[in-house]
Amino acid sequence: MNVPTFTVDTEDAVARFMRIRRHTLALCVGLSGEDLQVQSMPDASPGKWHLAHTTWFFEQFVLGHDPAYRSPNPEWRYLFNSYYESVGPMHARPQRGLLSRPALGEIRDYRACVDEAMGELLAGDVNTELAARIELGLQHEQQHQELLLTDIKHMFSCNPLQPTYRDAADQRESRSSPLRFLPGRQGPVDIGHEGDGFTYDNETPRHATWLSAHALANRLVTNAEYLAFVRDGGYQEAGLWLSDGWATVQREGWQRPLYWQDDLASEFTLAGVRPLDAHAPVCHISYFEADAFARWAGARLPTEAEWEDAAARLPVHGNFQDDAHFHPIASSPGDGLQQMYGDVWEWTASPYVSYPGFKPLPGALGEYNGKFMNGQWVLRGGSCATPRDHIRASYRNFFPPHARWQFAGIRLGQDR
Repeated sequence: MNVPTFTVDTEDAVARFMRIRRHTLALCVGLSGEDLQVQSMPDASPGKWHLAHTTWFFEQFVLGHDPAYRSPNPEWRYLFNSYYESVGPMHARPQRGLLSRPALGEIRDYRACVDEAMGELLAGDVNTELAARIELGLQHEQQHQELLLTDIKHMFSCNPLQPTYRDAADQRESRSSPLRFLPGRQGPVDIGHEGDGFTYDNETPRHATWLSAHALANRLVTNAEYLAFVRDGGYQEAGLWLSDGWATVQREGWQRPLYWQDDLASEFTLAGVRPLDAHAPVCHISYFEADAFARWAGARLPTEAEWEDAAARLPVHGNFQDDAHFHPIASSPGDGLQQMYGDVWEWTASPYVSYPGFKPLPGALGEYNGKFMNGQWVLRGGSCATPRDHIRASYRNFFPPHARWQFAGIRLGQDR
């Protein structure tokens, strides 16, 4: 099986594996078994399921590579398969919250058992193909660390007590930079992954594309700017919305971003209800809302090629999961493009489709990305819930246009 090759950093393979696996458990500290059991909507998963599925991934695609391996829980292959049809049948996604058994303690034991087997494997000679599968599993685990946080936030928001996941530092007075549009490059550019670092298949192959004259906003759209859209009747003006977006607004009764409170002065966060920071980036916005706001503002959303060409020349720096804010923060005064990484995933105007010459991975791992290239839109840059070492300029996230529970926001673009 051909899996993309990559170079591993200087961190010892066993140490890197254990660090990432332990961090998933660390994100669950302070959560009860009941917290980790609940599934608040079909698009979310219980925390307990995330713990088990990421373990299943290593068992299925790494340890199972050895015919002599025997799973301690072979019946769980059905319970914790997510969407790999070629592996076998799976428990229905909307019913994951009904899995009161196995208990949380059993899943923790399962993780420990698989981690021990993986530690023994990593301590020996690992060929390139298996090493690539292990790295894919670690990157997959980091994706689920982010999903764990977004799913916990949605679950807690459904509780009338509006519980706190982690206390936040006192909010400092913030002030964002004035909004300016900075010209991007025009003409032929190359986008897509290059180099020896890890990449998902959907970031390849690197290819040439054409950029027309354009500009990108120097920073993300703030809560204050989005509040002006709300107060100006943005959610009542059909002419601002795509047809499916307007139908969604009417059907769901949207009047503001997902976690904003009725007073339009506070919002639900992982630290509970907090005052709305006027200068922080607006988040938990769907593609439909991002597109409508851009029209209202007399602008548009950037294409993913425009975004990547600009971001590829910048260091990966920003507000990530590692910083433990778990919420976007205001930009710092400065010149040039800001907040290209971290804070919020940035919706682009690009549908999630394959690059010219794209070839998914063969076998079951080919189901990881390619089969979702239908009816979804690309987001770029990572968020405050993304691990810092998980993101890069070529990273392509994707969600359906109505999705709001992710930390997603807006950077404006315009034609020149």
